[in-house]
Amino acid sequence: MPDPSQFNIDRTYPGRWTITFSNPPINMFVPKTIVELGTLMTDLEADPSVKVVVFQSANPDFFIAHLDVSNAVERPEVLGLWRDFVLRLSSTSVVSIAKIRARTRGIGNEFVLACDMRFASRQSALFGNPEIGVGLVPGGGALEWLPRLVGRSRALEIVLSADDFDADVAERYGWVNRTLNDDDLDPFVDTLAGRLASFDRETLAAAKAQINRFGTPTATELQSSTDMFFSALAWPSAQARRVKVRSIGYGVPSDFELNFGRYLPALGQADDDSTHTQPA
Repeated sequence: MPDPSQFNIDRTYPGRWTITFSNPPINMFVPKTIVELGTLMTDLEADPSVKVVVFQSANPDFFIAHLDVSNAVERPEVLGLWRDFVLRLSSTSVVSIAKIRARTRGIGNEFVLACDMRFASRQSALFGNPEIGVGLVPGGGALEWLPRLVGRSRALEIVLSADDFDADVAERYGWVNRTLNDDDLDPFVDTLAGRLASFDRETLAAAKAQINRFGTPTATELQSSTDMFFSALAWPSAQARRVKVRSIGYGVPSDFELNFGRYLPALGQADDDSTHTQPA
């Protein structure tokens, strides 16, 4: 039997899709995820009735954990597919909304940044780009989207600290449109999606295209960060950090994955100093 899709599409309501991501146990992006997103995008573009798409997660702890770097390294072409997906998602006439609960880091954050709007649970949403902490640089769009959304200084804080940021900070920075209490998140997004779906597709598309003149990255810009990401994989310091990461619960349900940001400073310490810097 073929592997089940990681994306479930609900077409119950006219004019909108709700797409739920599920890749147990922690919703990591693997090469298959990115290939599926390309196929999904083709289907979305081919449906003239859809006006709004809402992305959500089936996992209560992870919206999207991050990229599975080891598998991605074995298939470097998938980040080219990722760049194409991001450009298509941001330019399509369909309005995209990310409804975010729990953790979204790395390529997960880059995914929601590429969506047209982002709404987050005040109680559970957590955002971050931890790449610097493991000796890499974000290669999937964070370096292009964040300065446009939050400004240069805050983008530097987010990327260089490699830390986790809660939903309230994300809202204050302009990283997300707004945060809502968890019980209010679903009805708010449902109401907004229904409102948008009541309007004419051509009008929505025209307005989105005009706004896209200000604030969307180019293919060249995105490719430059992807190239830097692959260059960083060969740096000895980055390789040493990734060895440490793999030994403390990377890619599996673990306290490390739940609290990624708190662990990263310890990766730069000598082995005999690490006991003084581990999170409590």
